[in-house]
Amino acid sequence: MTTVPTVPPGDARATDASPADASPADARPTGAHPAGPHPAGTQPTGAHPAAATSTSAAATRHVPGASAHRTAVVWVPDWPVVAAMRAAEVPAQQPAAVHDGRRIVASSAPARSQGVRRGMRLRTAQECCPELELLPVDDARDTRDFEPVAVAVETLVAGLEIARPGLILLPALGASRYHGSEEELARRLVETVAERTGNESQVGIADGILASLLAARTALLLPPGQTAQFLATHPLDALLHAATSPDAVDETRELVHLWTRLGLRTLADLSALAEADVHTRFGERGRWAHRMARGADLRPPARRRIEPDIGVETALDPPVERVDTAAFVARSLAEDLYALVLERSVTCSRLRISAHTESGLALSRTWRTDDGALGGLSAARITDRVRWQLEGWLSATGVRGEGDPEPSPLVRLAITAEGVVAAGAQQGRLWGAASGDELRARRVTERVQGILGGDGVLSATLQGGRSARDQVHLVPWGDAHPAPRALDRPWPGQLPQPAPATVPAEPADVTLLDAQGEPVLVNVRLATSGEPAVLVTASGRHRVTGWAGPWPLAERWWGETAQRRVYVQVVLDDDTALLLACTGGQWTCEALYD
Repeated sequence: MTTVPTVPPGDARATDASPADASPADARPTGAHPAGPHPAGTQPTGAHPAAATSTSAAATRHVPGASAHRTAVVWVPDWPVVAAMRAAEVPAQQPAAVHDGRRIVASSAPARSQGVRRGMRLRTAQECCPELELLPVDDARDTRDFEPVAVAVETLVAGLEIARPGLILLPALGASRYHGSEEELARRLVETVAERTGNESQVGIADGILASLLAARTALLLPPGQTAQFLATHPLDALLHAATSPDAVDETRELVHLWTRLGLRTLADLSALAEADVHTRFGERGRWAHRMARGADLRPPARRRIEPDIGVETALDPPVERVDTAAFVARSLAEDLYALVLERSVTCSRLRISAHTESGLALSRTWRTDDGALGGLSAARITDRVRWQLEGWLSATGVRGEGDPEPSPLVRLAITAEGVVAAGAQQGRLWGAASGDELRARRVTERVQGILGGDGVLSATLQGGRSARDQVHLVPWGDAHPAPRALDRPWPGQLPQPAPATVPAEPADVTLLDAQGEPVLVNVRLATSGEPAVLVTASGRHRVTGWAGPWPLAERWWGETAQRRVYVQVVLDDDTALLLACTGGQWTCEALYD
C-alpha cells in the first residue's frame, strides 16, 4: 500500500499520485529562464519541437524488455563551482574552477570559454586561463548549500531525490497532472528555483533516469516512448552523467574506455548486446550501464518525505500554579502526542515544551529525544520531561538567576514533536543498547537541566579557531546548536595537531626559566633567550625534559584589539605535557595534553 502525503489547500506541491482531474494551468513555454543572459555553454529552457505532444494520463510506453519511469530532472549547471564562488565571494564574471589538488573537477562557463576543461592538470588550466580562480573541492559545502534549492523544489512537488548536489530527480507523472502539463511543471520549477535561491536551472523530462539527465542538459521534454531513439546516438561516455558517486564515476569511466577499445561507440552499440552476456563479462556495473543505455531504470527515484511537526496543546482554565496539577494535564497531552506519533509511524528528534503564563510571558524549551540511550520515545518519557520543565517554571524554590521572571500561573500548555522522520529511517547502534548506568546518568542530567534551565548544564563542542581556547564552544546540553565558527574553514596560524585534551576555564600564570634561572623570552624574530629548563607553577618547580616551538600568532593586527602571542609545548619530569603561551613577556598555561 502506498501512502500519499496530503497536500494542504493552497499548497502548490504535488505527489506522483496527484488527482488526474486537477485543473490544468494555462499552457506556457517550457520553464523559461529568468530574464537576463544565460551561462555560456547552456541553452535557455524551451520546449523541444517534438515536445508539443501533450502528456496524457495513460500509461507510458516503455522500451521493449525495459522498465522506465517518467522522471523529471532539475539541474543547476556547474553547481560545485557556483557553491565555491559564492562561499569565496568570487565575482560571477571571474573565470573559476574547483580542483582536488591535482586536476580540475568542475569549471565555470567563463573558464570553459577559455579552454579550461574537467580533468585538466592545474598547470595546464592556468596556462589556458592565467586569471583562473582556483577553489578547493568541498563536498560538504556543496551538499549544505544545495539544500535551499531542494526546499524550493519541494514547494511544488512533495517527494524528490537528490542524486548529487546540483541534480534533483522527481517523479513526473503525478506532478505534471497536478500542475496541468509537463511544460507548466518545468516552467514553475525553473521560476521557483530562481525566485527562492537566485540560481538558474534547467529541467528535462523523459522515460528513464539517463534520458532525463541528458534531456535536462538541453532543457528538453522528451515525449513518452522515444527514449530508445533519443539515447541511441549518444556516445558511451554519456553514462557518466548517471553515475552519482566518485567510485561509480571511476568504474564507469574504466568500462567506457574498455568498450571503446573493443569497438563500441554509442549507447545503441551497447544496448544491442545481450544483458546476460554483459552482466557475466563485466559484472554488476556492466549490467547497470546496459540498462541505462536501453533506457531502463533499476528503481524509481527514492523520494524523501517531508513530515510536518506534530503538536498538541490545551488551555488551562482556571490557570494552573501547582506542579502536580500541571503534570496531570501534561500526562494527558503526552499520551495524545504519543498516539499521533504511533498513528503516523514516525519518530522525532526534538521535543518542544511551550507554555503561556497569566502575566503574558511565553516560555519554551526544546529537548533532544534522538539518543539511543533512552530506549525510544514513550508517553511516560514525554510526561517526565514536561514535569521536570514545569517544576523549573512553576516552583519558587527552583534555581533562578538575576533577571529571571517570578513564577506565574500557566494558562496554556503545548507539546510539539519536531524533526519528524519516518520510523526506521534512523540507524540504531551497532553494538546494542546502552547500559543502565548510562541511562540513569542521562535522566539525572535532564532532571538537573529541568531545574536549572537549559543554559544551566553545558557541554563542550568544537568550533573553528586558531588557539585551543578559541576552538571550545559551550552549548546547552542536549541541544544541537551550530557552532558560530565553521571547522572546515582555513585558520592560518592554527596550532598543530594533536589538539590538547583539557583546556582550563582560565589560563594560569606560570614562569618559564632557562638553565641559568633566567626568564625565557621570545623576540620578534622568534628566537628564544635560552632553552626552557624549569617551569614554576602554583604547585612548585618542575624540570622541563622536552619542548617544541615557538609558534607565533598575530590576530586583528589592523584594529585596537590587536594581539600577538607565541606558543610553546613543554613536557615536564612527571610526563605532564602542557601548552604554554607568552603574551607581552608573561607566560600562561593554556591547556594540558593527555
